[in-house]
Amino acid sequence: MKRDILIIDDDEDLSMIISDMLTDQGYLVTLAGDSETAFGLLSERKFDLILLDINLPDAIGFDVCKELRRVSEVPVIFASARTSETDRIIGLDIGGDDYIPKPFSMKELLSRIKALMRRTYGFSENDKTVKFGGISVDIGSRTVTKDGHEVNLSLREFDLLAYLCEHPNTALSKDKLLSEVWGAFSEVAPTTLAVHIRWLREKLEDDPADPKYIKTVYKIGYILETEI
Repeated sequence: MKRDILIIDDDEDLSMIISDMLTDQGYLVTLAGDSETAFGLLSERKFDLILLDINLPDAIGFDVCKELRRVSEVPVIFASARTSETDRIIGLDIGGDDYIPKPFSMKELLSRIKALMRRTYGFSENDKTVKFGGISVDIGSRTVTKDGHEVNLSLREFDLLAYLCEHPNTALSKDKLLSEVWGAFSEVAPTTLAVHIRWLREKLEDDPADPKYIKTVYKIGYILETEI
């Protein structure tokens, strides 16, 4: 099933660039240049995610989000040239799920969208199965097996493992993992990440004290080594 994204931004050129990128990634994309058009679309259709600018020609994006939150819990990512800490805090406090300052790279935006989609809906059925050693991670069905036997993971343990699987053999910082798995600007302590890594090792590694796959990268974070 293709996820449907609504972009509310009066920058037509930027919206088209984002739309082309997301369409290439398999998403359905609809554009609205102002709040009136956006609310008209929202009254007719259900969207899976909204990318919302703050400075719109007929409204402030914060007000649009407030109105939206009266009737919907659809994920909202603010994308704005307003980069102050105050604006970010306001955006999140009124119901935004993430806040990305302009200018941003398409790669970062796509990563944010995928992470929020994953936290909200889980993984799409088209996602791949990742295998390393005797471990198989089926992202679509959210199942994990080790040597043919199913491994029971909590929701957060699976989300963390799946994110590591999406970035194999790549050192990932603790801040990055916390942001992508627990949510941007999350107040979760770094020790929570360490605990979840330990739990994963206990369930997946033959020797959790000397892990073969989920390894610590000194002063950085963690890495899933699948090419052994």
